[in-house]
This record gives sequence, structure tokens and C-alpha cells, in this order.
Amino acid sequence: MGASDSKLVFKKGIFRLSEERHIPADDPYWTSFWELPESTEDIFSLFSPADIRRTRDNALENLETLILAVTSRLFILRHHPSFPDPELAPARDALNCVRMLTRILPFLYEAEVEADQLQSWEERFFWGARKKRTRKASISSEVLFDGVEEEGQQTQQQQQHKRKEEGEFEDARPLGEELVDTLVDLLFFSDLTVPLQPHDKPKVSYAIWKSGVGCNTALPTTKEHENNRCEILRLLLTLAGQSMYMSSAVLPQRGVKALTHLCSCPDKQVVLSVLCSLLNTTVRYSPTSWRVPYNTLVFKDEKQILVTYAFQLLLVLILYPVPDQNGVGAPKNYYRHFLGRLHRPQDFQFIVDGMTRILHQPLQEKTSYLPTTQSSTKFAPEMIMLFWEMTQCNKRFRSFIVDTERALDFLVLALFYALEYKTDASKQGVVRMCAFLLQTLSVEKNFGLNLNKPFISQNTLPLAIRLPHFRGSYADFLIHSIYNLISTSQGKLAAIYPALLAVISNIAPYLEGLSQLTAAKLMQLFTSMSSPSFLLANETNHVLLKSLLESINSIIEHKHRQNPELIYAVVRNKKRIEALRSFTLESGQEEVERRNRRRKEAAANGENADPDSVRSSVDSLRSPTTSYSHHHASSGHESEQQDDTFAIGDDEDDSDDDDHHHHQPTPAQSSTSETMSRASSRGSHAEDALPTQVPGMSEKARGKMPAGVGTFSRQNSTTSLGGYAGSTSQSQSGAFEPTPQWIESWLPELPLHTILTVMQQVAVLLPREQAVTNDPASAETLRKIREIQLVGVEPAPIRVHSFEWSPLALGWYESLVWSFVFSSEIQVAKGTVGVWNGTAIKLFRVQETAPQGPSLTSPRGAVDAVGSNIVSRIGAMNIRGAAQGAQSAGGGSSSSSSAAPLSPPPRTEWN
Repeated sequence: MGASDSKLVFKKGIFRLSEERHIPADDPYWTSFWELPESTEDIFSLFSPADIRRTRDNALENLETLILAVTSRLFILRHHPSFPDPELAPARDALNCVRMLTRILPFLYEAEVEADQLQSWEERFFWGARKKRTRKASISSEVLFDGVEEEGQQTQQQQQHKRKEEGEFEDARPLGEELVDTLVDLLFFSDLTVPLQPHDKPKVSYAIWKSGVGCNTALPTTKEHENNRCEILRLLLTLAGQSMYMSSAVLPQRGVKALTHLCSCPDKQVVLSVLCSLLNTTVRYSPTSWRVPYNTLVFKDEKQILVTYAFQLLLVLILYPVPDQNGVGAPKNYYRHFLGRLHRPQDFQFIVDGMTRILHQPLQEKTSYLPTTQSSTKFAPEMIMLFWEMTQCNKRFRSFIVDTERALDFLVLALFYALEYKTDASKQGVVRMCAFLLQTLSVEKNFGLNLNKPFISQNTLPLAIRLPHFRGSYADFLIHSIYNLISTSQGKLAAIYPALLAVISNIAPYLEGLSQLTAAKLMQLFTSMSSPSFLLANETNHVLLKSLLESINSIIEHKHRQNPELIYAVVRNKKRIEALRSFTLESGQEEVERRNRRRKEAAANGENADPDSVRSSVDSLRSPTTSYSHHHASSGHESEQQDDTFAIGDDEDDSDDDDHHHHQPTPAQSSTSETMSRASSRGSHAEDALPTQVPGMSEKARGKMPAGVGTFSRQNSTTSLGGYAGSTSQSQSGAFEPTPQWIESWLPELPLHTILTVMQQVAVLLPREQAVTNDPASAETLRKIREIQLVGVEPAPIRVHSFEWSPLALGWYESLVWSFVFSSEIQVAKGTVGVWNGTAIKLFRVQETAPQGPSLTSPRGAVDAVGSNIVSRIGAMNIRGAAQGAQSAGGGSSSSSSAAPLSPPPRTEWN
């Protein structure tokens, strides 16, 4: 369909689809949908969203017939003995059927959001029982599509009934199941997506595409085969993309039938072939070897498009939680199951090398003299997700990366991406994922032991993650980075404070030789978390303080001789720690009011309220709810700024953080719904929908759990969400109201015994003046601390702090992966087609951007001229319902018939 005249014929046919009701099923008109188009762009540019919506809303029976026609043609071709012969059974026809379904289906799914009737139709049409013509009858006579026993055209029903009486019909599986199975077969079809097979071999050979896991020899392939794979993978993603038209609260319970059918496939050969093909294609991707400098401004990287679709489908399959089936339990997700069964070290090495290659590229670009010579890969968030999935579902893989110390590389990479994206609202989901990834690694004992190794290459890191004048171990680097995440993220990361503190808790029993600065960071966190403004901000912040105290206790109890700097830092905070024991609601409120009053007076005089005191990260630590001091302490007079650190002891007892002045966080003044992700499902609290922290489990109990299950199991737990800092008890006005009874319920439970005992015994060794100054400890002082025999301090059993998944947390996780898929697909200029552009996404929020003119990377030329010519030639036609068709989207699609992909893509923000 190269000429504009033939495009015009096709466009007229599209108008007929919405304007003429009940087009007969045997009308040759239907063949035009797979015979006329010559490319994906033809279908996506000429079959506009407005056209599809008009047909869906005004002539649904025609859309039904169209779907039946193209699916039946696809099924007939797949079983045709000559397929893909260019004359007898052309691949072009099959590909056009695939493209047509890819174009149509999202607009059916979006309508289900508001139309229960259409949802029922989709369930019945795609997943209900049906009758179809026998294959022999279908091939011998050139019918357009298989019959379906549905309510529809009276003439069609009569024809179906007559043919059934003639014995031409048989019971068939649901249309959706046959479509999914056909697409999987086509991924491995001779001379379509894999090399031509000998005549004595089956047309479908489940041969793994790339060498790697499960395959030692690469399968020969051509550019045409790879492009055909792209088309089929795109339709499989489109079928699975029904997920985007549900809320995150509904998605895990309801699921997507196409994904359920795919993931619960019992055929091991099929699952392993698909899994290994997608995995090897993804992990083998090397952008540096497939690209020449600056070519991304001129050429589309077709290999990268294939890798993109393969990677996305792989993630969608392995993290999909198969929902319960009519109360009889959830079928097993075999893709996730077999990923968890990998065990060969060479496979793990192959996977780790590929992951590292992708994740390292942005770090290399940031330190390159010519950072634009290579197009930055967009797979880093997806690769973090794949790595996290592997560590959760495959205990052997987790042991492999820990025992070979590769986990230290991934530790640095995870911290890089977390720090790089910490203040980017659209990347908060990636930051949260990094935090839980670190927690997943930290449950391994050897991970904690390996952290004591010196980190000597820190000065080669990008500036975003580099610590000035750093000298220390990986443990020092990790704790410094966690401190920076908390103190410089402007309160955006409150939801993952529990996970970050759980990381410290899990590694605490194994830490040795913590530096003076690291000890200072831990005590600075204590200072912030023990301040009245933080403790009184909501009803759960005290749990964060308790977690930090338990970590400090664990270091002291198991490794106090190896960590004299921490003991010294604890002693120097003696007054603040002792004051915490006598904390009351009245004293806390007085402290808040006193500090607010001092600040107000200083501000009136143009002075610093506390020029010599240490500012802490309390404002960024504060829960995302509005601070206590704002609602209570300054109710009679608003302060220009929120509260700083509140020294419970004397001012001279402040922490010894040497570089505190580098981290003065912006107060977190937004409400919970404002500071959390902007990709939350509408009507649900996605900010609370994260994996839930669970009580610590002993190492012995955890060791008895089977590989790949238990701690990180995908069981749909019904545990209430919220965890440590997620939920608050609030009054009708929206502010938490602390009471003396509430304080009494948790204050006596704070684990202060070990710290107080250490302070009492160590303080007598130090001169009075040394215990209250900020001077570093002398070598003699550190020697005394190492040699002291602590009395009454016994090591507590080591407990592992893990998390568990809940339905809402799984909804958040699925929204994250689908936001990756969506934001990648909208980049039409880079070779995609914009499958979901302009549709009413419900799983996350899509923010439209203003149109942009031509640019070097998006020129306007002959293609646009042809499109404009077509539009002008059909402009005089009567396009009935165009306006209302466009408005039915609920999300801003133009009623113009111009090419949808040529419009500027929207920008997505996700949790």
C-alpha cells in the first residue's frame, strides 16, 4: 500500500466500519484489513483512535466481526501447510492480522474501565465457550473467519446453525486461549521467526533464539525474522497490557486472563523455550557493540526494539501474580517457577555479566569525556527489577552473587540509582525498588561479612554517589549512602525508611571497624529520630527509632571490641540518650515550643537561631504527614520554618557529625498523598502499597525454609499495609494527636539497656572534657575501649528483618513494571508505534506534554506530507460521530484522522 491512492481506499474502508451497521460476515470487505496495509505504520497512522472508538461505541458488532475475521485468518494461516509461502499463505497477511489486533485491543480494554457491559462482552467473546469450523472445512473453502456461538447478527447465527447441522463445526477452546497459543507458536515458526526447517521437521520448533541459558549455540537469524518477532511480542504485550486499565487495588485480584493462560502453561518445553529466548535476548544485549557514535540521531536501533519487547514481556511474565481461580487456589506461574530453578554457575555468571554491562553504562557515561557518543540505554530500571526478581525467587542465585562477592558491585549500583533518582518524582518507584533490593541482599550472612572489605575504588564513581575524602569499607559506604538518602531526599522517601533501617539491622551483627564518620552518621540518625518533633509527628515514628536502637545494640553486643569509634560516639551522646528515658508529652511539647520561639526571635533580629548547634536531618526524616510542630507547637504563632533538631540534652552534647552542614534538608511540608508517587491508582492509597516489614526471623528458622520460597514468596498475603511509617492515627482535622497514654505504650519498650550499660562502664574511662567535646578519639582512648570487658551485655540472637508481599503491594509492583512498558512505547520516534498512546490508562497517571515542533531527532518531511495530503482529500467526507468518538477516550485524543504516532508522546510518572 505504497501509493497514497491505496491508502485512501483503506481509509474509506475504515470509515465504513463505523458508519454502516451490521456489515455481513461474508463480505469480501473484511479481507482488505490484511491485504491492503504494507506496514505497521500504515495501520497505526490510518486507523486512528477516533475511528476505533466510533466503531466501538456505535457499531460494536462490526468490531466484533473484524476481530473474528483477523483472528480466524491468523489461525488458518498458522495451520496452512504452505505458510509462510508468499503466494499461497503469505506472512504479510498474518503480520497484518497481528498488527490490527494490536491496534484495536487497547481501546476495548480502556472502555471496560467505565462500561461493565463491555467488560462482560469481552469476557464472553474472548474467554467463553465457542464453536468453530473444522480446520479441514476452513482450508478447503475460503471462509473469512471461524464462527462463534455468540449473540450477534441474526443472519450469522442462522449460517452458523446450518453449518453446524452439516457437521462443519466443532467445540473449540476460548478465542483468547487459541490466540495466545497461536502467537507463542508463531514466535518459533519456520521461516517466519526462526530459520527454515527441513521438510521432515515440524513447522514449530521451540528453539531458543540466543545462546546463553539453556542453549550453547546461537540460532541463525535474519533481520526479517527479528522484525517479525517484534510484531508478535508487541501483540502479546498488548494482550497483557489489559493490566493498565485496572486500578492497582483491583489488578492482583482480578488478573489478566491472557497472562494467566500464558503463565500457567503446563508444557515445560514451551515455557522454557520462551523464558530462555527472552532472557538470553535481554542479557546478551550490548549497546556498545551494536551502535556507532552519534548514529542514534539518524537511525533507529531495530535490535534495541526487539530487546525492549523481549525484556518487557519477560518481566511481565515472571512477576505476574496468578490470581485465585474460583476459590480453588492460584495456579503456579511456571515462568517464575523455572526462573527460580536455575542452578548452573555458568548460567548465573552469564546473567550477572549481562546485568552488570547494562547497569554500568550510565556510570561510564557520567565519567566519560564524550558522554553523548553513545545513546544512554533505557534498560537500567528494568534490569534492577530483573535482578531483584532473581534474588527473590532463586535462593541459589542469591547465594552465588553473595559468595562470589558480585553482590558488592550490585550494592554500589543500587545505591547509585537510588541517589541519582532520589528527588525525581517520576523515579520514586525505582528508588523504592533499590531499597528493597538492598534489604533482599542483606538477609544473607555472607553479604554482611563481605561488607567489611575495604572499598578502594570509591573515587572512580560518579559525583552523585562519591563521598569526599572517603576511607573505609563497603559497610561504611553503605551506611553513609543510607544516611544521605534519608537526609537529602527532602522527605520523599519516608515510605522506605523501614526498609533502609532493616538493611542496617540485618548487617549490624557482622560489622567491624566502622569509621569515626560512620559512627557519627548513626548517632546523627539517632539524634533526628529521638527529637520530639519526629516522635510526635505520627503514631509510628517511634518504631523507626526502635529499629535504629536495635541495630546499634546489635553492633555493640556482637562486635563491640571491633567498633570502638561507635562506642565512643555513643558515650559522647550520653545526655541525649539518658534524656530519652524521661521523655514525656509535656517535655516534648515544651522543647518544640522553646526551639520555635528561639528561631522566631532570631529571625526577627536577622540572626541564626543556633549558630553553633548542629542541624540534623529531622525535617527530611519527619513522616510525610505535616510536622507536629506545625500543627501543635506553633498553633498560636506560625514559624517561618519548621523545627530543626531538638537537643534533648545540653547543647554541648550535640552529635559530632563533621559534615552536617552539607546536608540541610528541605522540610517535608506536603501531605502524604502529595509526597508519594504520582503513579498511584486513582482512588487507592498506593503510597502505602509497598512490601510490608515483618518481625525479625531467627537465622535458624530462615535456614529451614525451601529455596525460592518463604521470605520473598509471592503469596498474596492479606497482611494490612502501612508498616512503620506508612499509616497514622489522625483526628478529624487530619493531624495526629499524641497522648501521655500513647507515649507510655512504647517508651518503656525502647531497647536502651545495652546502650545505657555501655555508657555507664565506658564513661569512667574517659576524662570529663573528652566525653563532651567533638574531638576525635585518641588512639589511647580507642585502645581502652577495645580492651574493656563489658559486664551485663550479652549478644542477643541474630534476627533477620524481611518483608512480605500483599495484594496492594503487588498492585504497586505491577504498576511499576507497566509504567516502564508504557513510557518506552510512547517513544515513537525511536521505532515503536505507540500502542497505548492516547488511551485512558488507569493503573498510573499519564501527564500530557505540550506539542513540540520539528527537531533534529524528530524531523518533519515527506511522510507527514503524504499524511496531510490524505487528510485533506478525505476532509470533505461526512465523519459522523467524530467528536463524540474522540471524547469517549476520557483522555485527550484528537478526532482528526491524522497519524496518531506523529503526535507528541505523553510523559508518564510512576510510583
